[in-house]
Amino acid sequence: MTSFTVPAAAPARPAIGFFERYLTVWVALCIVVGIALGQILPGFSKAVASLQVAKVNVPVGFLIWVMIVPMLLKIDFGALGQVTSHWRGIGVTLFINWAVKPFSMALLGWIFIRHVFAHYLPAEQLDSYVAGLILLAAAPCTAMVFVWSQLCKGDPYFTLSQVALNDAIMVVAFAPIVALLLGLSSITVPWDTLLVSVGLYIVVPVVVSQWWRTALLRRGAGHFQAVADRLGPLSISALLLTLVLLFAFQGEAILDQPLVIALLAVPILIQVVFNSGLAYLLNRKLGVKHCVAGPSALIGASNFFELAVATAISLFGFQSGAALATVVGVLIEVPVMLAVVAVVNRTQDWYEAGQTAS
Repeated sequence: MTSFTVPAAAPARPAIGFFERYLTVWVALCIVVGIALGQILPGFSKAVASLQVAKVNVPVGFLIWVMIVPMLLKIDFGALGQVTSHWRGIGVTLFINWAVKPFSMALLGWIFIRHVFAHYLPAEQLDSYVAGLILLAAAPCTAMVFVWSQLCKGDPYFTLSQVALNDAIMVVAFAPIVALLLGLSSITVPWDTLLVSVGLYIVVPVVVSQWWRTALLRRGAGHFQAVADRLGPLSISALLLTLVLLFAFQGEAILDQPLVIALLAVPILIQVVFNSGLAYLLNRKLGVKHCVAGPSALIGASNFFELAVATAISLFGFQSGAALATVVGVLIEVPVMLAVVAVVNRTQDWYEAGQTAS
């Protein structure tokens, strides 16, 4: 496969695009527009929800593909050959992504949703909120980590190989981890729907994106990059349209209990701080270079929220607490990850002074 790597420096291009930089603002606007749409045209959202084939909502399925395929287009699975050159950083990130983050989020959901905040949330949605948090944490971020890595001067080869490895693992590990944690949380696991979701939103998009990537690269790296740049805003726009539809369904619940979004944000914020900090400290202890430790911490903390939203809607529906919980992850993703980038950049001297190995 022709190799494509994220350049270590690209001064001619912004590190973070206009849509991505103000993602929190767009999501907030989607909340307002979606709630208003649900109140003004309640029949519209119900009509969209009825467009299903084999429990898959056709309009949302299309939008999810428009979201996910351009992101997966950036992934070069040929970069897996570089994994051994950064084995310590890779090992730390894999440990955080697959052995810590999903389980710590399940624990945080149990603590905050089922106990600390239980009296302030609708009782019938508690299990669904926990399920949404688990879905959010069960898959590591695919696309935005390239931006975070660039902002903290991360090693682009490490970032590319780590993301490629995570995506390969996600194909086989996402469904079992979700099923395990939902089961441990006493939440019924609809295995058929879960496997269909994995096929539709992970396996098929990976195959399609890699075929398309190969075809584009045959026409040159410049052509590939131009297409990828044009698809970026389209991907974000599909995400925002999906959120408008979701909030059209969630409007009544949010108006009845407006604090629900803030309460759901608490375990997500704690998870980001815990996992990014743990990854950063483990890399420092192992003597990993700062240019690898930075993106390792960011990959360890961020989530593939597009996949989480799609799977939550497929498994539990538009009106579920699970769908709302995953959207809260979208709402806070950019400001929280930018804060982590700032910490990584400002602590570089401290990090390098305390490394225990070269």
